[in-house]
Amino acid sequence: MATVPLFSQFPCKSLVPSSSNSKCQSKSPILLPMNSINRRSDVGIAVHRPDFKVRATDVDDEWGPDSAERGSNLSVAEKVADEAIESVEETERLKRLLADSLYGTDRGLSASSETRAEISELITQLESKNPNPAPNEALFLLNGKWILAYTSFVSLFPLLSRRISPLVKVDEISQTIDSESFTVQNSVRFAGPLATTSFSTNAKFEVRSPKRVQIKFEQGIIGTPQLTDSIEIPEFVEVLGQKIDLNPIRGLLTSVQDTASSVAKTISSQPPLKFSLPGDKAQSWLLTTYLDKDLRISRGDGGSIFVLIKEGSSLLNP
Repeated sequence: MATVPLFSQFPCKSLVPSSSNSKCQSKSPILLPMNSINRRSDVGIAVHRPDFKVRATDVDDEWGPDSAERGSNLSVAEKVADEAIESVEETERLKRLLADSLYGTDRGLSASSETRAEISELITQLESKNPNPAPNEALFLLNGKWILAYTSFVSLFPLLSRRISPLVKVDEISQTIDSESFTVQNSVRFAGPLATTSFSTNAKFEVRSPKRVQIKFEQGIIGTPQLTDSIEIPEFVEVLGQKIDLNPIRGLLTSVQDTASSVAKTISSQPPLKFSLPGDKAQSWLLTTYLDKDLRISRGDGGSIFVLIKEGSSLLNP
C-alpha cells in the first residue's frame, strides 16, 4: 500500500495488553513531517469541518437586534420633546393674547360683554395648560409683587369708578406674597393732583389643599400722602363743555400750590395709620388655577376671577 512507506519512517514500539497498573511509554515522541499533514485523508484520519450558516440582514440591523428598539425609543423621546416645545409655545401665545385682551379694560371695569367672554375663554384654555397643577407645592413661585390686571370681583368696581373723588384715581392694585412667613399684603395706590397715598391690608394665609389657601386679614394701613414730584398748572380747564383760561389767576394758583405742597410735606413726615381688622368677617379663600413665573390666575368667593401679572414681566407692556 502507499501508506506503508509513510509509517515506516517512524520508530514504533508494540504495545502489549497488560494489567491496569502497567505503564506504557514511547521511547521518542511521534513527529509528523509537514508534508504529511495534507495527506491525513490518505491514512483514514477523519477531518471535522464545522458547518457555517449565513443569515441575510438589513443594514439598519447592523448593531444587533436591540438597535431597532433603541431607534424606536429615540423616536418616541423626540416626539415627546417636540410636543413639550409646542405646548410651551402655545401657552406663551395664549398668555400674550390674554394680556392684549386686558389692555384698555381698566382692570375689567370698562370691559364689554364680548371682551369678557373672550377673556374668560382664554383663561379657561390657560387653566387647562397649567404648568403647576399643585401651585401650593411650589410656593416659591408665589413670592414677590403681583399687579392686578383684571378682575370680575364686582365689589372692586365702585373703587375703580372714581366714586371717592373725580380728582383721585386708582393708580395700582397689587398683592405682595412672602411664602416663608406666609404673609400677604393687598395694596391700593391712589393718585391725586398733588400727592399719592395708599391703603393696605396685612394678612396671613394657610395652605388648605394643593390649590386652595385660606386668608385671614389682620391689619389695615392707611399710608401717608407722598408729594408729587412735579405739578404742572394747565393753561385752561374744561367745565361743562366750556374752556376756562387759567392764565389770569395763575399767580393765585401758584400760591395755593405752594401752600398745598407745604401741608403735604408736613403730612408726609407722619407715620402711616394702622388699625386692627375684625377677625370674624376678615377672612377669605383663593384657588390658584394657573401659576408660572409671570402670570397667576385665581378664583375666589362667588367664582370671582383675578388675573395678576408679576412685577417686571413683559406681559405688563402692551
